Amino acid sequence: MGASARRGCWRRAPHGSRRGGMGRRGGGGHGQRRPLAPRLPLPLPLLLLLLPLLLLPQPADGLFVTDYFTRTPRKLSPFRSFASIELFHFHIPEDTVIAVWNLITFKEQGGTFGDQCPDRSITVYFRSGAPSVINPLHTHFPRDTAVPGSFALTLTWTLPNRTTGVFNVTSPLPGDWFLAAHLPKDEGKISIKGLYEECQYLFQPQLIVQRLVNIAVLYPGYVTEQSMAPHNRSCLYKVFVPSYTSRVQVEVLRCRGAEGCPLWLRVRAKAPPLHNSTALDCREHIPCQLALDLPFWQHWYYVLVEKHPGVPGTISFQVTVQLTDCSQPILARPPFLPSSASMNMPHSFGSAGGLALGDSPPPASPNGTKHLDPNPATSPTGERCWPVRPTLRNELDTFSVHFYIFFGPNVSVPPDRPAVFVINLLPVLDSGGVLNLELRLNVSSLCGENVTVFGCLNHEVPLTSSDNASVTCETESLAGFLLSVNTTASLSRLRIPYPQTGSWYLSLRSLCATDHGFEPCTNVTAEVYLRAYLSPCINDCGIYGQCKLLRTNNYLYAACECKAGWNGWGCTDNSEAFSYGFQLLSTLLLCLSNVMFVPPVAIAVRSHYLLEAAVYIFTMFFSTFYHACDQPGIVVFCIMEYDVLQFCDFLGSLMSVWVTVIAMARLQPVVKQVLYLLGAMLLAMALQMDRHGLWNLLGPSLFALGIMAIAWTARTIRRRHCYPPTWKRWAFYLCPGALIAAAAVLLYAFVETEENYFYIHSIWHLLIAGSVGFLLPPRAKTRRHLGPLPRRKGCGYQLCVNEQEELGLVDPAVASINSICTS
Repeated sequence: MGASARRGCWRRAPHGSRRGGMGRRGGGGHGQRRPLAPRLPLPLPLLLLLLPLLLLPQPADGLFVTDYFTRTPRKLSPFRSFASIELFHFHIPEDTVIAVWNLITFKEQGGTFGDQCPDRSITVYFRSGAPSVINPLHTHFPRDTAVPGSFALTLTWTLPNRTTGVFNVTSPLPGDWFLAAHLPKDEGKISIKGLYEECQYLFQPQLIVQRLVNIAVLYPGYVTEQSMAPHNRSCLYKVFVPSYTSRVQVEVLRCRGAEGCPLWLRVRAKAPPLHNSTALDCREHIPCQLALDLPFWQHWYYVLVEKHPGVPGTISFQVTVQLTDCSQPILARPPFLPSSASMNMPHSFGSAGGLALGDSPPPASPNGTKHLDPNPATSPTGERCWPVRPTLRNELDTFSVHFYIFFGPNVSVPPDRPAVFVINLLPVLDSGGVLNLELRLNVSSLCGENVTVFGCLNHEVPLTSSDNASVTCETESLAGFLLSVNTTASLSRLRIPYPQTGSWYLSLRSLCATDHGFEPCTNVTAEVYLRAYLSPCINDCGIYGQCKLLRTNNYLYAACECKAGWNGWGCTDNSEAFSYGFQLLSTLLLCLSNVMFVPPVAIAVRSHYLLEAAVYIFTMFFSTFYHACDQPGIVVFCIMEYDVLQFCDFLGSLMSVWVTVIAMARLQPVVKQVLYLLGAMLLAMALQMDRHGLWNLLGPSLFALGIMAIAWTARTIRRRHCYPPTWKRWAFYLCPGALIAAAAVLLYAFVETEENYFYIHSIWHLLIAGSVGFLLPPRAKTRRHLGPLPRRKGCGYQLCVNEQEELGLVDPAVASINSICTS
């Protein structure tokens, strides 16, 4: 026996599920405090991570290759919708025997370790082929939506600032894998950026895969001889299944070396078999034949021959594979070996008995590979597969693809055979949207017959069963989606969010309903309108949602972000939705509360503060229409673009604070106007840089208060008593105004949440506008004229004094002598 015949055999550990990692599923594992910069596991966690790989079967002549992948840590957010999760994309190569994910989570606060941050559980979802369709809030999905399954685990904290979880998958499916992670939903508090150091939870997944190279390839119609040494437990092979294959049969022949052929035969598609894969005990079944109907097209099937425990000695046997071509159901595939192009086989797929794939069959004698003459009379018969009609792909935009049927969209379903169509979804590019399918029956084409058209949508292989009583789209190894239309329900829809890529087959059959069930129709050809398309979101998220296009590295996907209390994958769950009356009330409160600026405007005009009055009118106008446009529901009114309204509202609010405090300082008119203009330009620049930063509000306010404090202090020193001079001004204006403004800031910074926003922010409008009315200084008035000062003897001059400065109405530090009068 050549070396190539032993390539797929290895010593195998006892079977057992290793999924979930070591210890408690979702547990933290071990870890120590470490610097934040490298973000790599310490040697101890790495050793624990590699421990499952050490438990793998050791190859006798095969070769294991280990690959390592990591992703950049990302900040996790509380779950509100799928748009708030963090998505990670991995690719697992073919022939992988184990994949180990190391899930690392950190706490950070202010650039340091977040030891004081609370422990918040982290949920991680795993799915092969497409992102997970998750529903942690248990909301309702839209009608006619199929929800694919995924696996989830929860990470708990084992250290104050760090935790590690391990998730193992034995013989994972090759291709794209997606991880989604998020924090639990919070109370929706609106925090001011920069007010305090937030606790950040960083998540970093790492992947280690171990794959077996040079797995022996079985060719249909040829026998491979194998000898399993005593120290080997099993032998692994793989065979490629092309399109239009209805049956795969694997057989173990001429088992020698032990009594009763103590071997297990296991077969699995796409990945090496597991302990729960399709299996056959050769000791109890003679001949040892394992057949699989409706195999996946264009995929590898893995064959594992395994010894029973405790069997000594060397066992020799032969393995052969027969593929039934469903276009010719009574014949197996010919025993000659076609080229890889004609067989639709990948060019890089391994070797058979150590030989590369060629256009001629491998020799019979070398390397243990022999030709098997199939007997057509005993070849397994399979179901006939009907022609598959392709679809034309028309890309309109990202995740906006229409699949047109040639000579469609109306298709005819004959009574004697199904109509099969194929929809090809491109890898990675199409898995981030929603696959939509619509069937509409033309009732007039039924000629009065009680006809029902059934549609089966299956992934990677069409399901064309001839069993008339069967109206399901599932078998033991195949799952699909069922659609049906008839005279009473002539429309049927199906939506699949985040579909797996590859070929989707739609099989349409027409059956007539009778008292004994469904039977084939006679002389009735049903006409069906078929529409298939790919969209970013379900129904564009409706009127209470927004469809967002998201990106993680080079992977694009779409998700709905709901508003006005609506939830769900398509923003169709109204269990917590705001009513129309509530939306109208919140809009009116936020808009009409700005009318409180009318009294400050009147006070400013009466006191001859015209510039200040203009700023207050600007703020009142844009705040009203900004909140009318900012509503989450359907009570929305926008007079211009949202971004312009938001900028003007923020600018007007900050300018109102700025001009009010500068006016309280009672500066010279020229100085005051310069500060007004300079403040407007600097505030516009700051808002363009960051509109939600804390210092955009706090910085200008503190600077204006500093100017006012300097002016008041200078005036107090010059006059040698407190300014403003009267206690009534302090007791009835300044103190109440300051308290009202402080209360407004406290509500805005610490009380406001998403649930109470509409009335807390309305109170903020009332308080801020009311404080302006108290804090705005009165008009500078000239009181009764003071008599001239006594003439100074011998000088011949007299000083003319500014009466306003004597009354404390202007700053004595900048007041000048009006004139020098001659006597």
